[in-house]
Amino acid sequence: MKRILPTAAIVALPAILIAAAFAAQDRYSLQVPGGLAFAEFKGYEDWQVIALSHNGDKVALIVGNPAMIEAYKAGIPGNGKPFPDGARMAKTHWMAKKAEDQPGEPIVPGRLHDVDFMVKDSKRFADSGGWGYAEFEYDSASETFRPGDTSDTPPQEHDAKCGFACHTIVAAKDYVLALIAIRVDTRRGRFR
Repeated sequence: MKRILPTAAIVALPAILIAAAFAAQDRYSLQVPGGLAFAEFKGYEDWQVIALSHNGDKVALIVGNPAMIEAYKAGIPGNGKPFPDGARMAKTHWMAKKAEDQPGEPIVPGRLHDVDFMVKDSKRFADSGGWGYAEFEYDSASETFRPGDTSDTPPQEHDAKCGFACHTIVAAKDYVLALIAIRVDTRRGRFR
């Protein structure tokens, strides 16, 4: 009997771990109804930084895929040209918190709040300035995402145009609110 229990535990443990792994959410299976899928932005965590923001009780990191960064380097949108199809941005929001244990008590990211996505596809999203939008709320208790909805702040519709209304104020900048942070190559004194 003493040998059976350890053997049963050794056999059962891998099964329990595998079941737990499968129970974890696959965020890349999520999609805004009638709109963008999380999977369309796979790898966004490794994209280049466009800007940081602090708005109210949230801090955010805005990143862009290589097509977006190259467009910024080419002077878009300041040169009046639109971003190219395939340009993508991701904006991750965290609840802002004060780091009281650090000098100056800076505002730093706290718990994850949501992730927003934008993609330029002028054929697919012709009726929203050529951009598709998605917002995925994060629930820290369950460690899962869900598509944003009308109960969220701001309210999100159930389609890829959920962000279009907010972005119309920058139609002249091809509907992009985020300006790229100025990066200067100190060796050459120019944008990199």
